[in-house]
Amino acid sequence: MRSNDGIMIHKYYEGTPQIINLSTEIGRLLGVVDATHLRKPQTELRKKNKVKTIRASLAIEGNTLSEDQITAIIDNKRVIGPAKDIKEVENAIQVYDKLSTFEPFSKKSYLDAHGQLMSGLVDMPGQFRTGSVGVIQGDRIAHLAPPGWNVDNLMTNLFEYLKNGEDNLIIKSCVFHYEMEFIHPFLDGNGRMGRLWQTVILMRVNPVFEYLPIEQEIKKSQNEYYNVLGQCDKEGLSTKFVEYLLGKIKLSLAELVDTQRDNFTDTERLNYFLDQRDIGEFTRKDYLKMFPQISTATATRDLRKGVEEGILTRKGSNRLATYQKK
Repeated sequence: MRSNDGIMIHKYYEGTPQIINLSTEIGRLLGVVDATHLRKPQTELRKKNKVKTIRASLAIEGNTLSEDQITAIIDNKRVIGPAKDIKEVENAIQVYDKLSTFEPFSKKSYLDAHGQLMSGLVDMPGQFRTGSVGVIQGDRIAHLAPPGWNVDNLMTNLFEYLKNGEDNLIIKSCVFHYEMEFIHPFLDGNGRMGRLWQTVILMRVNPVFEYLPIEQEIKKSQNEYYNVLGQCDKEGLSTKFVEYLLGKIKLSLAELVDTQRDNFTDTERLNYFLDQRDIGEFTRKDYLKMFPQISTATATRDLRKGVEEGILTRKGSNRLATYQKK
C-alpha cells in the first residue's frame, strides 16, 4: 500500500474473517459505550482500572507489587518493597496520569514517554538502542531483534504507517504493538511501551480506552501473548497478534459494559438492551433475562417509558404485551 505522499508502506498483516468479525463487535460495543455515557466512567472505577493497568503491565515484566501497594503509592503512602519495583510503579503512575498529553503519531512524543517511563531504570531512557539485542527465554534466544543501526529507520516507517496507513486506528494499534516488539527499539522497557502506546493510539478512537485495562486481559493470557508473538516472528506477519489483541480489546470493553449495567438509568438500560438484540418483537420476559437484577415493575416502567418517548411500539397489554423498536 502507499501513504498519501507516495511513500511505500510495508504490508504488516493479512485481513481475516476473525479480524473483520472482532472489529465489528468492537464497533458495536463502542456504540454501547457512547449510548450509555461510559466514555468517562465514574471516578472510583477510573482509579481502580488505572491500578489494574499498571499492575498488569509491570507484572508481565516481573514487578512484584500488588494492586493494594500500587494504590498506596498513588495515595502517597509508604510502601515496603524492592526499590526497583517501587520506582517502576512511580514512573508508570506519572506517565499514565498524563496519557492525553502524548501524540500517538509523533516519534518524539513516543521517545519522551519512554524517557519518563524508564527514568532511573536504564542508562539511555528516551533513546533508541544502537547495539544488538535479543530476547532470552530460559537458555535460548527467543527473538533476535534487527541491528541497532536500522532501528530509527524501522521506527520511522512504522510511524509513517500509523499516520498514513489505510487501516482503521484500532487495527493499527495492534499492528504497531507487534511491530514495535519485533523491532525492540530500546535496551529495556519495550513490552510496557508497546502496551502503553497502544492505549495512546486507541484514545484517538474513543476516550474510554484511557480507562480500559486491556493490559489485565493480556496478563491473564501471558503465555499466549508470548506464543503469538513467536508465531508472528516465524510467519513474518502480525496477523495472529492482531486477532489476539482485538479479542482482548473486545473482552475489556464487554467487561466494562457489564460492570456498569447495574448503574444504568432506565434510558441507558433500554438503549443497551436494544443495541444487544438483532430481532423484531420482544417481551418483558426477554428484557428481564438481560437485567435479572431489576424487578418486574421496573422492567414495565422502562418499557412504558420507551413507548411514551417514541422509541418502542407496543402490541397487547400487561405481561402478554410485545414490543418492537421503532
